[in-house]
Amino acid sequence: MGRPVEPLALVSGIDIVFFDAGETLLHPHPSFPELFARTVQNKGHDVSVKDATEVQLRLAPHLVELAEDTGVENPSLQPEDSLRFWSFLYRRLLKELGIEDEELVSALYATFSDISSYALFDDVLPALQRLESAGYRLGLISNFEGWLEEMLVELEIGHLFEVRIVSGAEGVEKPDPRIYELALERAGAEAQAAVHVGDSPAMDVEPAAAAGMRAVLLDRLGRYGDHPGTVISSLDQLARVVADLAREPLDPSVPSARPRGDSPARHRRRRR
Repeated sequence: MGRPVEPLALVSGIDIVFFDAGETLLHPHPSFPELFARTVQNKGHDVSVKDATEVQLRLAPHLVELAEDTGVENPSLQPEDSLRFWSFLYRRLLKELGIEDEELVSALYATFSDISSYALFDDVLPALQRLESAGYRLGLISNFEGWLEEMLVELEIGHLFEVRIVSGAEGVEKPDPRIYELALERAGAEAQAAVHVGDSPAMDVEPAAAAGMRAVLLDRLGRYGDHPGTVISSLDQLARVVADLAREPLDPSVPSARPRGDSPARHRRRRR
């Protein structure tokens, strides 16, 4: 057994910690390749988890180009755009496996749009509870369809987030700076008193930092060893990192991002 971790006191430099959702808090369960292979097998195709994993890894470096090829700029904002975007990607994955089956494309979309197909990472609830017990407010900023709200309730963490900004409900996606500005406005928080935690340098860390927030990269798979900023490999490390960030001096070159006026949410520590 490891040694017990001492409790953390609230440090006034940080008020609220925002999180990304997909691959930060939650993931396809038990994994994307396993769900993919199971769905394909159920439609009569001989595809193993290993096959699905290899295809996923083969296409991963080209996801940006593939996303552009879909012709959908903001897939989470409208149901028809979500269907078009993800169907294109599933079709491309199947093509790599030598399969052309539109019924299967629809089945894959249904599988990965089902709340029961997702679970929290094991480190999520302890990390959220530790931050909350230390007095930090919690928030969410996610590119996700509107049904994320329901999934957060099903996963029994929705009530922990005082501010929830879900692109499918708000009509704006990361990395658009407006989504971070909206989150800060809803929280009534100064940019430098906010931390954003996510798994993508381009979609989470860079735009959050550009908005004046403190940014933490969650690199669960060790893909970003050369990242110059604050990096953690598990949310177990987050509370201590947040406390350390709070002790850093403020950057005078970063303007305040708090909107005019104040929000009652800024003074509310307890969750609904």
